Amino acid sequence: MTTRNANLFRFASLAALVWLLAARPFAADQWPRFRGEAAGSVADDPALPDRWSETENVAWKIDIPGAGWSSPVVWDDHVIVTATISSEKSPAPHKGLYDPGDENGKTQSVSEHRWMVYDIDFRTGKIRWQSELLRARPKVTRHIKNSFASETPVTDGERVYVYFGSIGLVAALDLDGKRIWTAELTAFDGRQGYGMAASPIVHGDRVIVVNDNATESFIAAFDKRTGKELWRTAREEFENWSSPYVWENALRTEIVTSGMRKIRSYDLDGKLLWELSGMTVNVSPSPFAKDGLIYINSGYPGASPRPVYAIRPGATGDISLKPGETSNEFIVWYQPLLGTYNTSALVYGSYYYTLLDRGFLLCHDARTGAQIYGRQRISPDASGFTTSPWAYNGKIFLLSEDGDTFVVQAGPEFKLLGKNTLNEMVLATPAVVHGSVIIRTQSKLYRIARR
Repeated sequence: MTTRNANLFRFASLAALVWLLAARPFAADQWPRFRGEAAGSVADDPALPDRWSETENVAWKIDIPGAGWSSPVVWDDHVIVTATISSEKSPAPHKGLYDPGDENGKTQSVSEHRWMVYDIDFRTGKIRWQSELLRARPKVTRHIKNSFASETPVTDGERVYVYFGSIGLVAALDLDGKRIWTAELTAFDGRQGYGMAASPIVHGDRVIVVNDNATESFIAAFDKRTGKELWRTAREEFENWSSPYVWENALRTEIVTSGMRKIRSYDLDGKLLWELSGMTVNVSPSPFAKDGLIYINSGYPGASPRPVYAIRPGATGDISLKPGETSNEFIVWYQPLLGTYNTSALVYGSYYYTLLDRGFLLCHDARTGAQIYGRQRISPDASGFTTSPWAYNGKIFLLSEDGDTFVVQAGPEFKLLGKNTLNEMVLATPAVVHGSVIIRTQSKLYRIARR
């Protein structure tokens, strides 16, 4: 081979390698579930943006037909969201924290809805396929700020698994949009009739769902290939919007759930391992684990306590704190008034960050619970917060219901660095993947990326 031909061969090989990397760049970089694999703590990446608007650093934005507050999930170049399309106009949600009353708190829809799954091309923003899973009237009521598609789907890279509690349907689709199976469950109202939001999880060969309601609360597992129900365990609960969490710790794998009455952990066959009382009503924050501890909280406004628990592995039986205790053999630390109403907390680095719904940020030591700084008003113009915070590149991102993302310096000192505005209501927690932030507003889906 001549020198010229050798150079051409090397150039062609390099070009082919570049093409292959461009065609499939995402093998180790996925966002398969609510809050991703690390509960909002994202690996540093200089490609990730820290500034955006409706036009700045927008790779694409599209209208999503219908309504839904489920978060996007991403696998390779598939961005998956769910929604419902109503045959008539639904009442608009109100921002902020308030007592909704019967009119807004138990919103009953008499119109026909279509339960939809959308696959959006990550690169182009075009809808690749859409699948209608059911056309019917919702079987439950909802809070006016909730939707009939608030459960975030989950994917294992082969299939997408969705759960719609408002119609009692679990389903699996492949990444071409073909329906593989559906499992029909009964739809139940909760104690207050606020609707559903607890997302499914997938682990090994199982899809796991929790439905806490006023009639027949349960946690159940389904074979992810066939949809066959493998087991179901009754739960003594009334209402819950918190998603279960599979905790793979140094001792075992367990399914940890929050609830109004108790925190509970189950083995992979639905057997109760341990439990803990001392929560508040209206539990929304989801458990998550980091560096060997699992963090669980609830914080209904005005309630006391509004607890946060940090728990180590290995517990059995009832591990509830006795009066006056702030720790025991398995509860590493406890804060009685740090819990949140809607947002899940964030552990980034060695710090535990709490985003209060009314616009305050607090920071504690993630290992000990010691306060690093107390309540810091994020901004005078910050409204209510429902989405959970996320972090990367030494910055924490706090997305308000107004669609404003406040950028805060990570670490032991509070410092507001910037504000990014999208000018539309947001309740869904974003996905952060492939150098992009995927944000769902009330009507649109944005891919934010550095130009």
